Amino acid sequence: MKKALIIVDVQNDFCEGGALAVPGAAQIIPYINLLLKDNQYEQVVLTQDWHPANHKSFASTNNRKVGEKISLNGIPQFMWPDHCVQDTHGADFHPDLDRTKVTHIIQKGKNPEFDSYSAFQDNNHFMKTGLEDFLKYHDIQLVEIAGLALDYCVKATCLDAVQAGFITCLHFHGTKAVNVKPENGRDAIYEMLESGVTVLG
Repeated sequence: MKKALIIVDVQNDFCEGGALAVPGAAQIIPYINLLLKDNQYEQVVLTQDWHPANHKSFASTNNRKVGEKISLNGIPQFMWPDHCVQDTHGADFHPDLDRTKVTHIIQKGKNPEFDSYSAFQDNNHFMKTGLEDFLKYHDIQLVEIAGLALDYCVKATCLDAVQAGFITCLHFHGTKAVNVKPENGRDAIYEMLESGVTVLG
């Protein structure tokens, strides 16, 4: 069975000192590097939040406060601080992440009108990123997923992978949650388990 590792958004802005730092984010990087060292993956895919400076998910773009919620194209949108703006240091991959085996990079969130948590498609399900076609072209049947953040982009990527027909495994030690509310990470795990994601401890 051919397998791929999808590493979600291990970027400077999501790590310590970044604009939208996930608590404990840097702790997952040695674990991910060990996965790459100890396993044979047919494909290793990095995803990269790659926002234009005027992205509608940014509180600053909407004259709102971080943490507020608005309706964006008919679905709820959390207002984030500016993060992972194209061609900035914050959007770069964390320097400690081993990228020697990477075969493909998916940039997401490029359309200012739509947020895009999942590596497969935007939040409105209007535009696909091409990841599903890429994996199926290479006969991938099993995907393992790690990265940031558990309760947003990792969860969305896992759920879409199941929907696309892949056997989907989440590396629990390879992810951390934003936890806007303390229970968000826990609830994300429950939702993924109910949807058919295998959580590897």
